[in-house]
Amino acid sequence: MIRRRLGAVLGKQPIGTAFVTPYVVFLAVIFAYPLGFAVYMSFHDYFFTAPGAIVDRPWVGFANYATVLSDPAVRRSFVNVGIFLVINVPLTVVLSLVLAYALNSAIRWRTFFRVSYYVPYVAASVAVVGVWLFLFNSNGLVNSVLGPLAPDPSWLVNSKLAMPTVALYVTWKQLGFFILLYLAALQNVSKDLYEAASMDGAGRLKSFWNVTVPGVRPATTLVVLLATVTGANLFTEPYLLTGGGGPDGHSASPVLIMYQKGIEQGNPDVGSAIGVLLVIGVLLLALAERRFVGREDR
Repeated sequence: MIRRRLGAVLGKQPIGTAFVTPYVVFLAVIFAYPLGFAVYMSFHDYFFTAPGAIVDRPWVGFANYATVLSDPAVRRSFVNVGIFLVINVPLTVVLSLVLAYALNSAIRWRTFFRVSYYVPYVAASVAVVGVWLFLFNSNGLVNSVLGPLAPDPSWLVNSKLAMPTVALYVTWKQLGFFILLYLAALQNVSKDLYEAASMDGAGRLKSFWNVTVPGVRPATTLVVLLATVTGANLFTEPYLLTGGGGPDGHSASPVLIMYQKGIEQGNPDVGSAIGVLLVIGVLLLALAERRFVGREDR
């Protein structure tokens, strides 16, 4: 009887269930519970209290969502992250695939270049941000090189260039991780396909387009989804690079606004509403990308 009950709980593969269970618990504690609690807060007049205090937090329906949607700063932040994704995701896919293809070839110093591209990804954001502030401030190296062609106001204090500059920074910093994904995917592309393409008279560019790109399409789907999810959760970069979303909120992200509303201003219910809307938006965008980018994977 006990064995049957254990079999019903653990299923036909108890070892697999045992290995999966810790990760399921991790997801439930770290992701599922906070998300459910955020949904709860977004529908209540929720505020911080002293530990152990019991207060009434009445149901307010969609009032917090109405407050969020009527706030120009929140609407601006969603536009900002849209601009960020339009720049970051295509650049990430193209650059990481091209560089992975080059690093997968028999070139000199290949290991050195692989490590060089990966170092910014594992480096501390604060240290790397300091380098970019030196490069892109008003008297930085980039403006010195450009001379009269340098933008005025400068990159990170320019309302039109602040978010594109942040997008370029994030693309550069995370490139090493996505290069590794493509390098792994390239190992599964048969060399016979390249030989067949060469026998048909295809050059290096045609082989790349007709053999490499279709061969790593599943990895491309993963890269697009990961770049979208991480980009939508943008926080550290605008917080450090532009002093908290400047100038005038033109580089503020929804997560940054959520932090400002929920933590700094003490309105966790409004901050939770922003978070829920962001989750819904990212899910819809991810489903659309999966349908569009991954349609040929099946």
